[in-house]
Amino acid sequence: MGNQDENDDTPEYRLRKELPDEVPVAAPADGTAAEPAEPALTGRQRLVQGLWPPRVTRAQLIVALLLFGLGFGLAVQVASNSDSGNALRGARQEDLVRILDELGDRTQRLEDEKQGLEKQQQELENSSDQAEEARKQTVEKQRQLGILAGTVAAQGPGITMTIEDTKGTVEADMLLDAIQELRAAGAEAIQVNGVRVVAGTYLTESGKGVSVDGNKIDAPFRFKVIGNPQDLEPALNIPGGVVQTLEKEQATATVERSDKIVVDALRAAKRPDYARSSDR
Repeated sequence: MGNQDENDDTPEYRLRKELPDEVPVAAPADGTAAEPAEPALTGRQRLVQGLWPPRVTRAQLIVALLLFGLGFGLAVQVASNSDSGNALRGARQEDLVRILDELGDRTQRLEDEKQGLEKQQQELENSSDQAEEARKQTVEKQRQLGILAGTVAAQGPGITMTIEDTKGTVEADMLLDAIQELRAAGAEAIQVNGVRVVAGTYLTESGKGVSVDGNKIDAPFRFKVIGNPQDLEPALNIPGGVVQTLEKEQATATVERSDKIVVDALRAAKRPDYARSSDR
């Protein structure tokens, strides 16, 4: 049987003889044991090794941070515009028309002031007696500054606003909001319960009442304001404005227009302690 196996010349036997059981591995020249060859990587494995872990340079990191900051700023801006748009979107049509008219009136008022200053400049340049013209304009400017400072009485068109506060809910900050709103609408002279309001006026709580520059006043609060009535009254009645805020506090505010408002409460001229004219 053994001879039959050795001399067997069948195709299967010849194939087994031609294929060795193990593929010889060449030994390293230094005599160390040979390491088995690493298996070949597939295309997907090579792609993963190339992408991970990511290799980020400093320039790429800075660009990424700048793009993130830009995106965040745009998102905040869009959210802010959306909030303001929603507030106007919820207003009634007549309120939107009133707000638009108020903006137009303020623009016209600024344009008139610009034209007045240009006219004064032209009069100075064209006057034959520039010294006399300058004196007239100085006197007029002094009168205007006296009105703003509260040292002289004033009269002109305007409004009267009366605030009834039977519940005692009106506080100093509400009256201050009313003063600021009137100033923004172009008020040139304001008087509250016999106290002249000037640039440095302050309001504080005083027991159950309010103090204006240290002078205690009680309800009803009566505002006498000189300015364009068409600008002053709408400014107080805008949605969420002074009148609506007072109504939420169970107080009532009535506004009346008049062709002649007299503001006769005066303030003593105060000499500055440190400031001096730079002409000296």
